[in-house]
Amino acid sequence: MKRVTGIGGLFFKTKDPKATKNWYKKHLGFNTDDYGSTFWWKDKEGKDCSTQWSPFSEDTKYYEPSKKDFMFNYRVENLHELLKVLKEEGVTIVGEVEEYEYGKFGWILDNDGNKIELWEPNDSAFL
Repeated sequence: MKRVTGIGGLFFKTKDPKATKNWYKKHLGFNTDDYGSTFWWKDKEGKDCSTQWSPFSEDTKYYEPSKKDFMFNYRVENLHELLKVLKEEGVTIVGEVEEYEYGKFGWILDNDGNKIELWEPNDSAFL
Protein backbone atom coordinates (compact mmCIF):
# COMPACT_ATOMS: atom_id res chain seq x y z
CA MET A 1 0.00 0.00 0.00
CA LYS A 2 1.27 3.45 -0.86
CA ARG A 3 1.36 5.84 2.03
CA VAL A 4 2.34 9.46 1.29
CA THR A 5 2.35 10.34 -2.41
CA GLY A 6 3.29 14.02 -2.19
CA ILE A 7 3.07 17.27 -0.27
CA GLY A 8 -0.49 18.52 -0.12
CA GLY A 9 0.06 21.73 1.79
CA LEU A 10 2.24 23.96 3.92
CA PHE A 11 0.34 25.75 6.67
CA PHE A 12 1.84 28.20 9.13
CA LYS A 13 0.81 30.83 11.69
CA THR A 14 1.38 34.53 11.14
CA LYS A 15 0.29 37.74 12.88
CA ASP A 16 -1.42 39.07 9.75
CA PRO A 17 -2.39 36.44 7.14
CA LYS A 18 -3.69 39.07 4.70
CA ALA A 19 -0.44 41.07 4.82
CA THR A 20 1.58 37.86 4.44
CA LYS A 21 -0.44 36.80 1.39
CA ASN A 22 -0.02 40.29 -0.11
CA TRP A 23 3.75 40.23 0.49
CA TYR A 24 4.13 36.85 -1.23
CA LYS A 25 1.92 38.01 -4.09
CA LYS A 26 3.89 41.22 -4.63
CA HIS A 27 7.42 39.91 -4.11
CA LEU A 28 7.26 36.25 -5.15
CA GLY A 29 4.34 36.26 -7.59
CA PHE A 30 2.03 33.95 -5.62
CA ASN A 31 -1.50 33.84 -7.03
CA THR A 32 -3.27 34.33 -3.70
CA ASP A 33 -6.90 34.03 -2.65
CA ASP A 34 -8.74 33.76 0.68
CA TYR A 35 -6.99 30.46 1.47
CA GLY A 36 -3.46 31.32 0.34
CA SER A 37 -2.08 30.03 -2.95
CA THR A 38 -2.57 26.78 -4.86
CA PHE A 39 0.30 25.34 -6.86
CA TRP A 40 -0.68 23.03 -9.72
CA TRP A 41 1.52 20.22 -11.01
CA LYS A 42 1.23 16.80 -12.60
CA ASP A 43 2.19 13.51 -10.99
CA LYS A 44 4.30 10.92 -12.80
CA GLU A 45 1.15 9.46 -14.42
CA GLY A 46 0.26 12.92 -15.76
CA LYS A 47 -2.71 13.52 -13.41
CA ASP A 48 -3.40 17.07 -12.27
CA CYS A 49 -2.39 17.61 -8.62
CA SER A 50 -2.20 20.57 -6.27
CA THR A 51 -0.26 21.76 -3.24
CA GLN A 52 -1.74 24.43 -0.99
CA TRP A 53 0.25 27.19 0.72
CA SER A 54 -1.75 28.85 3.52
CA PRO A 55 -0.92 31.36 6.24
CA PHE A 56 -3.22 31.03 9.27
CA SER A 57 -3.93 33.50 12.06
CA GLU A 58 -1.52 33.11 14.98
CA ASP A 59 -4.45 32.25 17.28
CA THR A 60 -5.78 29.38 15.12
CA LYS A 61 -6.78 26.23 16.96
CA TYR A 62 -6.55 24.15 13.75
CA TYR A 63 -3.10 22.73 14.59
CA GLU A 64 -4.10 21.53 18.08
CA PRO A 65 -3.20 19.47 19.97
CA SER A 66 0.23 20.41 18.53
CA LYS A 67 1.79 23.54 19.99
CA LYS A 68 3.78 24.22 16.81
CA ASP A 69 3.32 27.22 14.51
CA PHE A 70 3.05 25.05 11.40
CA MET A 71 1.36 21.96 10.04
CA PHE A 72 2.20 19.86 7.00
CA ASN A 73 -0.43 18.25 4.80
CA TYR A 74 0.55 15.11 2.91
CA ARG A 75 -1.29 13.59 -0.03
CA VAL A 76 -2.28 9.92 0.38
CA GLU A 77 -4.09 7.39 -1.81
CA ASN A 78 -6.35 5.51 0.62
CA LEU A 79 -6.88 7.49 3.79
CA HIS A 80 -9.15 5.06 5.65
CA GLU A 81 -6.83 2.08 5.08
CA LEU A 82 -3.73 4.12 5.94
CA LEU A 83 -5.25 5.32 9.20
CA LYS A 84 -6.06 1.71 10.16
CA VAL A 85 -2.45 0.67 9.53
CA LEU A 86 -1.06 3.70 11.38
CA LYS A 87 -3.29 2.98 14.38
CA GLU A 88 -2.06 -0.64 14.41
CA GLU A 89 1.51 0.74 14.38
CA GLY A 90 0.77 2.82 17.48
CA VAL A 91 0.50 6.22 15.78
CA THR A 92 -1.79 8.71 17.55
CA ILE A 93 -4.88 9.48 15.45
CA VAL A 94 -6.44 12.91 16.09
CA GLY A 95 -10.21 13.30 15.62
CA GLU A 96 -12.36 11.70 12.94
CA VAL A 97 -12.03 11.60 9.16
CA GLU A 98 -13.77 14.51 7.43
CA GLU A 99 -15.00 14.22 3.85
CA TYR A 100 -15.61 17.06 1.40
CA GLU A 101 -16.10 17.42 -2.35
CA TYR A 102 -12.35 18.07 -2.70
CA GLY A 103 -11.19 15.11 -0.63
CA LYS A 104 -10.95 13.26 2.66
CA PHE A 105 -8.91 14.47 5.64
CA GLY A 106 -7.47 12.74 8.68
CA TRP A 107 -4.94 13.80 11.30
CA ILE A 108 -2.13 12.17 13.23
CA LEU A 109 0.69 13.20 15.56
CA ASP A 110 4.29 12.45 14.65
CA ASN A 111 6.95 11.43 17.18
CA ASP A 112 7.65 15.12 18.00
CA GLY A 113 3.99 15.97 18.63
CA ASN A 114 3.52 17.76 15.30
CA LYS A 115 0.01 17.51 13.94
CA ILE A 116 0.09 16.06 10.42
CA GLU A 117 -2.86 16.38 8.08
CA LEU A 118 -3.39 13.48 5.67
CA TRP A 119 -5.39 14.28 2.54
CA GLU A 120 -6.87 11.89 0.03
CA PRO A 121 -7.46 14.52 -2.64
CA ASN A 122 -10.07 14.90 -5.31
CA ASP A 123 -8.07 17.39 -7.40
CA SER A 124 -10.75 17.37 -10.12
CA ALA A 125 -13.03 19.32 -7.76
CA PHE A 126 -10.74 22.34 -8.26
CA LEU A 127 -10.58 22.16 -12.06
